[in-house]
Amino acid sequence: MREDITSLPVSEVFEERDGCPICRMRDLLEQRVTDYITGAALMEPDVRVQTNQLGFCAGHYGMLLKKRNRLGVALMLETRLQEIEKQVFSNLSSPFGPNVKKQAESADKPLHTCFVCQQVDWAMERMLATVCRLWERESDFRRMYGEQPCLCLPHFAQVCAAAGHMGKKTATDFVRQSANLCRGSLTELQGDVSHFCKMFDYRSEGADWGNSRDSVERSIGWLTSRRPE
Repeated sequence: MREDITSLPVSEVFEERDGCPICRMRDLLEQRVTDYITGAALMEPDVRVQTNQLGFCAGHYGMLLKKRNRLGVALMLETRLQEIEKQVFSNLSSPFGPNVKKQAESADKPLHTCFVCQQVDWAMERMLATVCRLWERESDFRRMYGEQPCLCLPHFAQVCAAAGHMGKKTATDFVRQSANLCRGSLTELQGDVSHFCKMFDYRSEGADWGNSRDSVERSIGWLTSRRPE
């Protein structure tokens, strides 16, 4: 398969055969962004302006804390909290008091922004476009794609949306293959979860759990793209 600067990261993700490839792609991007902002970019003014304005969602605050740089997180929180004070409470200084609707909007807005989400979404859009391009042009990539063991439901939705930029016939074939991967995962999970439930019946005492022990966690991962830790 011909490699270039855009296709190499994608093909490297698909060379693995472990779970959903789009989850692996997303996880890779999240690790790179969180490493970047807790390391080299921590004190870069342009980056800090963005992290001050956007903050982070709960999940990505958790990832930042796992980087073992609590001081770095505290420095970002210090200026983010100052920004929140300006964004949310500036209207309180009005002699007429706050406009209730505007106050509600200003308080709600910071709850829906995240620097990491924004960066990852931007990169994911481009990497999914590369997935579609490689699937159209490279038979080796189509083979690797079809050999993936799983495609979770949220990322099945995303690849179907990305297929809108492909030719009609190619998009149909791509979505059909993606659906086979996603539905195959669903079928396996249905069997494993049912077996897990049956193992709590007294008549199953001494029976083999098979692959059902982690079926609850795997099912949540398939439904949400985030497997519980």
